[in-house]
Amino acid sequence: MNQSFAVWLLILLSVVTANLPFLVERPFLALPWRQKGEVEHPAWLMSLSSLLFFAVLVGLGGAAMTLIGEGVFTAADTASVVRFLVILLVLAGIAALVLAFPGWRSRGRQVQKSFFERLIELIVFYALVGVLGFSLEANLGNRFEQGWEFYAITFSLFLVMGYPGFVWRYLMKRRTSARSARRSRADTSAA
Repeated sequence: MNQSFAVWLLILLSVVTANLPFLVERPFLALPWRQKGEVEHPAWLMSLSSLLFFAVLVGLGGAAMTLIGEGVFTAADTASVVRFLVILLVLAGIAALVLAFPGWRSRGRQVQKSFFERLIELIVFYALVGVLGFSLEANLGNRFEQGWEFYAITFSLFLVMGYPGFVWRYLMKRRTSARSARRSRADTSAA
């Protein structure tokens, strides 16, 4: 694998995942508390499903470290390239299915995420992209230990990459049609 391919893959994935919590209203995480608009479940069931969900995410990260990081990949032969791409696509497909579970769980309902829940999603996406980055680095053969400075800088960069989604969600003025504006004024005056 080429190092520049790995870097560009991580940059592209970082831009996409940093903006997802702000651009998409459906939940990506099974949180242990009830989100606004979610179906009422017992507290023990919410906690258990959240615990299992995060355990599967951690297991997926471990599988990525094992399959990608310790896998032998040489770009010299086609079989090695195909094997690596299949492993990468299978792990991405499993990650997509796992992250789709909370949205499937609340299907048919309009769930509204708070800023705090979006921030938690952003941190989890940062961790997932980080695990992929460490896996690719280990595959290249030059795995380095990182201090707190590395994580502070990369998380700051991840936040900057998510700024367009934040602007779209919280800072852009939404135009409402004249009809809906009249309805809201009529509702306010009637009350």
